[in-house]
Order: sequence, then structure tokens, then C-alpha cells
Amino acid sequence: MPDVGEGLTEAEILKWYVQPGDTVSDGQVVCEVETAKAAVELPSPYDGVVHELRFPEGTTVDVGEVIISVNVGGDADAQPQTAQPAAAEPAAKDAATEVAEDARPAGRQPVLVGYGVAETSTKRRPRKGAAPAEQAVAQAAVQGELNGHAGAATTAPAPAPAAPGTGTDRPLAKPPVRKLAKDLGVDLATVVPTGPDGIITREDVHAAVDLAAASVAAPAAVPVQPQATRPQPQAAPQQERPAGRETRVPIKGVRKATAQAMIGSAFTAPHVTEFITVDVTRTMRLVEELKSDKDMAGLRVNPLLLVAKALLVAIKRNPEINASWDEAAQEIVLKHYVNLGIAAATPRGLIVPNIKDAHDKTLPELAASLGELVSTAREGKTTPAAMQGGTVTITNVGVFGVDTGTPILNPGESAILAVGAIKLQPWVHKGKVKPRQVTTLALSFDHRLVDGELGSKVLADIAAVLERPKRLITWA
Repeated sequence: MPDVGEGLTEAEILKWYVQPGDTVSDGQVVCEVETAKAAVELPSPYDGVVHELRFPEGTTVDVGEVIISVNVGGDADAQPQTAQPAAAEPAAKDAATEVAEDARPAGRQPVLVGYGVAETSTKRRPRKGAAPAEQAVAQAAVQGELNGHAGAATTAPAPAPAAPGTGTDRPLAKPPVRKLAKDLGVDLATVVPTGPDGIITREDVHAAVDLAAASVAAPAAVPVQPQATRPQPQAAPQQERPAGRETRVPIKGVRKATAQAMIGSAFTAPHVTEFITVDVTRTMRLVEELKSDKDMAGLRVNPLLLVAKALLVAIKRNPEINASWDEAAQEIVLKHYVNLGIAAATPRGLIVPNIKDAHDKTLPELAASLGELVSTAREGKTTPAAMQGGTVTITNVGVFGVDTGTPILNPGESAILAVGAIKLQPWVHKGKVKPRQVTTLALSFDHRLVDGELGSKVLADIAAVLERPKRLITWA
């Protein structure tokens, strides 16, 4: 499992596109994984036949774990090669690594797309106190698996494992595994490691939990007289809950990252939200005219397009709104470009990809970029890079029939505009009450770098453009 971006530590395997026995080629996509940022397709770095899929779909795997092995000889009897990215931290050099190096064709070292070839090889320090016999058994197990019969390694007499927690060293485990142990209340010093070089894996932690539960539940196996069911404090949560009353959904992937980002934003940046209700009848007429304009043929034309353009005009008139707060340097960073974020609800959760350099785009170019952004998000193909570097964001809650809201800032940005539902309402127009298309806008901003005057000016300018869209020309 490679680090597919921004130092992420784990990813969930969404779908395998190959199965054991399938022929794969260098660069062929073998699986799709979901990180905390987006869904990403992973290619094979080898030509050969799939030997083994190490994890089933739906499994969350740490970066650096081997997820697939490929027989580079091209048949089922060839020795398997594990697809380990060079970006991941390699374990101590063993028989598997040696086979991998020998099998690489001359002139090229196969690696996952986007990751360079490591020029040097690092070794994890041996775990202190490890018996030579244990290392021999582990080496035999690896060699047996490479020869296609892992059971051969089990014929060697296995020495009794050392009691966990007797050593003075800190248990070896990756950060995600340590967090898992903390969440489950497991002391890593009591866990028997099965990973290479004495590394504690996720499975080891879960095994420790199961072992503890089994030891607690053991007395319940003693025969007793039939009577009312006694409560079992240590029973599995699924057995305690009445069937059909609740469903537990693991928080992971994009939803987990969004939750963490929103908490960080809400409790870091002091939010202020202002509201304005505006008559957008003229804007809605312009939308209909643009739909029939030959220069906009084939492009996505909707009210959101003109709201985005209105926001860009307001930023041009009030450039101080387009900034970020540098806590470390205690500076306000003014941005001379606008990467316009568009909040998108997808089956995997809320994401905020952005249109790079939106301030330089014409209306047709902005429409094309907006259409591509939305389509890519709905397909779940948004890349991590597309969600980085945003400066301001628009969230269109009106598509759900909501009038408005108090949106939370996307981390690192200065402002976010919520667009409410556009409804036909009674409105005083030219001294008479008439039915008009009306919406409510809400602008949240970081009060550390945007004061009330600046925020009010920006929101008023957006409303003014939407009320009289000819200002797109006179103010541009």
C-alpha cells in the first residue's frame, strides 16, 4: 500500500479488479483504494500472474503493507513478487526482498506510478531480545511461502514465545496500530507481535482483544440451571443490541477526514456568519438566455455558475478577503489567485475540490471547469491534488430545498459562501408587491483576518451582482 498523497497512513481497499490466476501487465490497474482524501486506482508495477490478494475488499490497510503478490515468471509455479512501493518503509532485507530484486528486469526497477525508485535500502533494527530460533522460524516461513507451500515452514519446531511485556523496549508498531490499540484499551506491551521484525499488526491487536474477551467469558461455559439470561458485560456489542434497532457504521475514509477537518476548523478559526436575502429574478433570466447561447453550447449553465462569477467579482473588488492565517509566522497571507472550492456531496462523503486560478477564467471556461469538477466528484474520481490549495468555497445547500445555513470554513481558507434555495416569493419591486425569484446567501469568514466591514462588503457585492447581473460587465 503506497502513500498515495499528503502523508496518509492508511487506505481502505474498495475493489479488486484482478483475482489470483489473472495475468497482469506493468501499469495495469489492479485495485481501487479510498484514503482520507479520495478514491485512487493503484497500478501493478510488474508483468506476470496474480499469485495472492493479501486483503479482502473493505479492509483498511496501513501504508507499507503488502497487499498483492505477482508471479513474475508468468505462470502459477513461478515465485511470487510482492508489490511493495519504494516510498514505503522497507522491512529488514529477507528472502522475499532478495527474490524481488533478482526478478527485476535489467534497465528498469518496477515501482508504483508516481513513486521513484529508492537508491538506498534501509533496515529496521532487530527487536532486542529476539531469540535466534525465532528469527530462523520466521525466515523459514517466508521461504516456504515463496516456494508455494507455506506449510513447509511449520514443520520446524516452534519455540515457546517469550512472555509479552517482559522486555524493556517500547513495542514496535506503526502509528495507526498504536491508535487502534489506544481506542480499544489494549496495552501493546501485552500483545504478541506476528509482523516482520517483531512489529505489532492490526490483527495482533484484535487477537489480544478476542483473547481477553474469551478469558472473561470462559466461566460462563460452566453448566448452570436454566434460568433467566444473565447480563454479559464483556459480550460482543452486536449481541447486546436488539436486532434491527441500531446499525453501526465505521467512520473512515473521506467521512473521517471531513469530521476531523471540521472540528479543527470550528475550534481554530473564529467564525462569523452574515446573511442577506436578494431578488435574483434577473439572474435567473440570464441563466435561461445563456442556455440558448451558442457560445455556451454543451456547457453546464445553472445559477451556481453565476453565483461563482459574482463571488469572483466581489473578491476582485475586495482582495483582502482572499487570504489565509499563518499561525506559526503570525502573518496574514494575501492570495493573488483564487482557487474556488465547490463543496460536493458524494456517496463517500463531503469533499471540496477546487477550480484552480478561477479568477482568470472566462464564463465559458468557468462553466467547463465547474461541469468537469462536479462530474468527477460524482464518479468518485476526484484526486487529492484537486482538493488542495483552495482559497474560498461555495456550498450550494439550495439544491436540498434549504433556505440557508451557517457553513464551517474549509481548513486554511478565509471564507465560505452558502447559497440557499431560489424560491418564488412576494417581493416589493418598483413600489409594488410582486412574485419574484428570491434566495438567501450566508457568508462565513475567519474573523482573525476578515473584520465585519470587509465581510459585509463582500456579501453585499455578491448580492448586488446577482440582483443586477449587468454588473458582471461594469464591475469586471
